[in-house]
Amino acid sequence: MYIVGIDIAKRKHEAAVIDGEGETVIKPFSFTNNCSGYNHLLGVLRKAKLPLGETRFAMESTGHYWLPLFARLQHEGYQIQVINPVQTNSIRSFYIRQAKTDPRDAVLIAEAIRFGHFSESTLHREVIYELRELCRGRHAIVSMQADVKRKVIALLDQVFPEYEKLFTDLFGDTSMAILQTCPTPKELSTMDTDELCELIQKPSRKRFGMAKAREIQELARSSFGFDMVSDVFSAMIKLYAQHIVFLKQQISTMDEKIAEIMDTLDTPIMTITGIGPTLGAVIVSEIGDISRFPSSAKLAAYAGIDPTMRQSGEYNGVRNRMSKRGSPYLRHAIWLAASAAVIHDPMFREYFQKKRSEGKPYMASLGHACRKMVSVIYAVIRDNKTYVPGLLST
Repeated sequence: MYIVGIDIAKRKHEAAVIDGEGETVIKPFSFTNNCSGYNHLLGVLRKAKLPLGETRFAMESTGHYWLPLFARLQHEGYQIQVINPVQTNSIRSFYIRQAKTDPRDAVLIAEAIRFGHFSESTLHREVIYELRELCRGRHAIVSMQADVKRKVIALLDQVFPEYEKLFTDLFGDTSMAILQTCPTPKELSTMDTDELCELIQKPSRKRFGMAKAREIQELARSSFGFDMVSDVFSAMIKLYAQHIVFLKQQISTMDEKIAEIMDTLDTPIMTITGIGPTLGAVIVSEIGDISRFPSSAKLAAYAGIDPTMRQSGEYNGVRNRMSKRGSPYLRHAIWLAASAAVIHDPMFREYFQKKRSEGKPYMASLGHACRKMVSVIYAVIRDNKTYVPGLLST
């Protein structure tokens, strides 16, 4: 058996070949991340007269740069395995000189396959891969929107600190209408009251009227905000508010697309309390083929929800934390689902309260609920059966 270890990079990869005994067959060499580089890789292997039928390719799942090479090798029928970079780092610790270079990493990747201590990543079927990219893109836009909202709050704190008292939702439709039109005390206090009333009536569906308009103006006239550069603050808030509206529209469009794809999948994931189309899409797309995980514990480790172990001799750690070494997208989705389930699902609520009664802090108890959520998700997807809420047996 021969193993081709490939260290992945954006423009140029590094490869090395070892045999089943760990002896170097081909010293590390580089090849570009394109068609000519791929042909060069195969040319080097053929020149060394390696039987490609007995050769395994191995690479790390580095960002998204491994996908084109993986897809090409897989399409042409070669044996290929993709491993988590964390596992290569553990192999490096075996050596006294823990050097990290691309040629060295190519050898270590091959060694990880030779030792057999690795968990494999796979390229899922096309619809799951599309769903995963869509969900990750949505996550990026939601994060971007949250960042812009923080910027708006920072500006309002300076120019109009009292504004947050006016609306329960600072970024609701009515508030956003004001932020896009007249966000500073100077603009609001000089604006015609009838015009302000008209501005807030439509987005509030006539819940707000003249009384609210007068309240806003009264608060604006007595504001303690910084007014020396109010024109600049106004322009920035308006631009940020428009950006928020645009991002909200993008998120809505992506949600519709996610819902369409989820409708085509035969999955009972959304029968679990706390999981709707969006969270369900994230969970299904990040897990992929459930058969990759022989147990719910393996799935928990993949999500980074498994506890870190601290034990030495007679010492056993009692304040272990989540490892957080797996998929951050899957972990976040499970956390959100568990947070809703402990409120709305009788089984999760009882389990959560049991942990609280044992003296565990709120976040630790919620962490235990996340672990139970993983078990439920694993069983529901594995058996392809509808989830039925139930109380814990005592």
